Amino acid sequence: MLSEIQYIDRSFPLFLPSVAFAFGAIVGSFLNVCIYRIPANKSIITPGSTCACGQPIKWFDNIPILSWFILRGKARCCGMSYSFRYPFVELLTGGLFLAAWTQHAPAKAACLMVLAGLLVCAAFIDLDHMEIPDRFSIGTAFVGIALSGLTPSLHGIVEPEHVLAVVKSLAASAIGAMIGSGLILWIGLAAEAVLRKDAMGFGDVKLLGGIGAFLGWQGAVFALFGGAVIGTIGLMLWLVAKAIVPALRAPKTEESQGLIGREIPFGPLLAAGALAYAFAFEDLADAYFSLIQEAIQSAPF
Repeated sequence: MLSEIQYIDRSFPLFLPSVAFAFGAIVGSFLNVCIYRIPANKSIITPGSTCACGQPIKWFDNIPILSWFILRGKARCCGMSYSFRYPFVELLTGGLFLAAWTQHAPAKAACLMVLAGLLVCAAFIDLDHMEIPDRFSIGTAFVGIALSGLTPSLHGIVEPEHVLAVVKSLAASAIGAMIGSGLILWIGLAAEAVLRKDAMGFGDVKLLGGIGAFLGWQGAVFALFGGAVIGTIGLMLWLVAKAIVPALRAPKTEESQGLIGREIPFGPLLAAGALAYAFAFEDLADAYFSLIQEAIQSAPF
């Protein structure tokens, strides 16, 4: 099977990446359904896609990414506008699947595609509802551990004996889950003691544990601090934009208190940090963590 994939990739270098992107966009369309229906306790299977007015959406109006632009963001049946988030999620998921395929071997790429789908769902549900359902936090941990047993290369483990590789991979996954969840839990408890209010939801704790199950303790640590950096940069850019664009400086009311002082979900930042590690900084971050380990081991105490 692998040799056939390699043959196709050599003969038609753009074919498989295009398939990966298209498949990701289709998955993204399904994720849009999950993001809307799961918090509302609705079935993600039935009924099929429907407009806000209740009319079923025709298949040719439900083509990932393209349909929104063809229809100019308005439903054909009633003319009601619908959010740009729909094609954005499809484009984002397609891009992540493409990155997974082009940067990693097929087995690891498939595992990272699963992680990307889970994180995209968790992030957007957290944005909308300030909570992460257990199926995307605890579920991510269980799926990560299971895939680690099936695919030791997910943690970069290659051993002559398959059983030994599986044991090492499962250990790396379990350690990643425990360190990830434990690290953010203690940080949250410390922040709560200082601020005297809840500073971290348990959904974030469980989600980082799931990230660690997929990416090991290195990925969990990077996701935590990388997510904080991404959030800080985003906040700074928002403040700069607000200072430059007068329209963004709306007067504060009881309904709108601005970005400062408002509770901001941390789940999307954890997801962004995890995806940044998986698709951009894994080698660099792992090398940095290795240097720290060597320095600790060689310390005279």
